[in-house]
Amino acid sequence: MLLRDIEGIVRIPDWRLTTAEILYHLPDHPGVLQSFLWQKVDQAPRFPELSRFLAFWQREIEGPLHSVRVASSALTRPAEFRYAEGQFNLH
Repeated sequence: MLLRDIEGIVRIPDWRLTTAEILYHLPDHPGVLQSFLWQKVDQAPRFPELSRFLAFWQREIEGPLHSVRVASSALTRPAEFRYAEGQFNLH
């Protein structure tokens, strides 16, 4: 039985490594954007840890948010590999 078959039977919370690129305005120079990279294990697709961090940011940090781009291993799955039958010579 494969893992994807088991997931249909047993619901395993989807906790995966999540990376967020946060663009924010500098407090002293509002026309300038700064980038901040955040990474933590989070549950897709709700992302409670990221939501908690963004709420903290808005409450405690002076730099207003511009945009947040999220990448998660739950959103982007690794490629599946297949073995090719054949031999390829380069020279």
